[in-house]
Amino acid sequence: TLEHLHSPELLNGCREAADLLLKKIEQKKKIRIIGDYDIDGVNATYILYRGLRRLGARVDYEIPDRMKDGYGLNIHLVELARGEGADTILTCDNGITALEQTEYARKLGMTMIITDHHEPLYEEKEGEKIWKLPRADVLIDPKLESCRYPFKKLCGAAVAWKLIQMLYQISGLDPMALEFLPFAAIATVGDVMDLEGENRIMVKWGLKALEETKNPGLRALIRETGLEGSSLSAYHIGFVIGPCINASGRLDTAKRSLRLLLAEDEAEARELAVELKQLNDERKDLTARGVEQAVMKILHTPLGKDRVLVVYLPGCHESIAGIIAGRIREKYHKPVFVLTDGADCVKGSGRSIEAYSMFDEMVKCQDLFLKFGGHPMAAGLSLPGDKVEEFRRRINEACTLTEEDFVEKVMIDVPMPIDYITEELIGQLSLLEPFGKGNTKPLFAERDLKIQTCSILGKNKNVVKMTVWNQGGTAMEALYFGDVETFLEDLQKKWGREAVEKLLMGQSTDITLSVTYYPSVNEFRGRRTLQIVIQNYR
Repeated sequence: TLEHLHSPELLNGCREAADLLLKKIEQKKKIRIIGDYDIDGVNATYILYRGLRRLGARVDYEIPDRMKDGYGLNIHLVELARGEGADTILTCDNGITALEQTEYARKLGMTMIITDHHEPLYEEKEGEKIWKLPRADVLIDPKLESCRYPFKKLCGAAVAWKLIQMLYQISGLDPMALEFLPFAAIATVGDVMDLEGENRIMVKWGLKALEETKNPGLRALIRETGLEGSSLSAYHIGFVIGPCINASGRLDTAKRSLRLLLAEDEAEARELAVELKQLNDERKDLTARGVEQAVMKILHTPLGKDRVLVVYLPGCHESIAGIIAGRIREKYHKPVFVLTDGADCVKGSGRSIEAYSMFDEMVKCQDLFLKFGGHPMAAGLSLPGDKVEEFRRRINEACTLTEEDFVEKVMIDVPMPIDYITEELIGQLSLLEPFGKGNTKPLFAERDLKIQTCSILGKNKNVVKMTVWNQGGTAMEALYFGDVETFLEDLQKKWGREAVEKLLMGQSTDITLSVTYYPSVNEFRGRRTLQIVIQNYR
């Protein structure tokens, strides 16, 4: 329950930051929040801004422009804040690597409070990590080695929420600051944090609060994406709501998403929700083209032989480099960096596999970068254009991955015939939710399911719908959401083109599949039917 969340008192620097902010509020000093342009940064900025406003603070915010400013705090943003009368800079979801920028702000006489959740910079000397931390007035980051907070995997918005909880406790307001729970939950899922420990609690109860939210912006976005009246899951945040919030920071400005969350007028909220949905649709088209270009480079150049894929796509929109890297990682099960031309340098995003700590590997060639940061599984960077090939060479020379690391491992929880599936079992499995990174859906498997019917559905022909029979004589509907073209090619390799063509025409064949799956209930026009969603096949 929510009572099992840890006290913000345990988060190093949280009490000190709260005391300092209350002093600034009392002195009527202007506070400038500087967030980030992704779903975590937008929600963290919202939480801090709304929370501080409620406490009577003179507060405003700035979110960096992805194209002009790049990630995190920079000198220009510091100068802008000072020029507009800010006494204090309060960061969220960024700042832990902003050594130079923090020093510059202090020279200007500004107070610096950094809240972040990313890995701090370090140098390795004789096998020891020498930490390089910004000299801020207060640092809050559960990843700091000195931090005694019991749970290290909070997102930036959750750290911001903890700070507001601390402020509210001192000020005699709701000590849990529960009005911000849905925003912390959205950011936790959207930033792909492990759904365990505190994150599991936040997301479980945050989803319930989201279904009943009074926030006009969230209500409008839920309506616009067709989720009104639905029982919301982590999937809906990760793949429906979240991408819309992220889309404005990718193709326009993240301030548009923040305006949606701050909107108090229903008409304005509806208009902004429509715009974000349209931006996300545009982002999907750009991503599909970028993935196609990346695959062609990997197939037709020496890149494909590398253990770490460094794909340079000069004309790609830099905001979708990370999404493309993720898709390529899924296809080849290798660490991937996608680089593209920024305004004055090459910028890129990386996505990794479990056996490869991307941030630690980048530290080994950090002299190449103008800027870099991230996690074991994801990272961002900028570097001079003439260093691209050297980066590719050095990141591969340092790589110690073996061929075994590139074989995707599918962990089957239970081999289970489909005739075991009942609505009662599906209801019991739902108790394990929310599912996501760190708490994946249980995976079941059965061999040699005979495909009786097969058709291709969806506007983009991206869904395979089948009726399958098992050896016990149970028939069930089966869906596969994935690369339909590859799926059909795989069937043809094993069973022949003629057999697959007969199957698609509704004729009887001997085609069978061994699959991993997750059971679900399909509800259509009041009729409920059991089905399986296929995850892997052979």
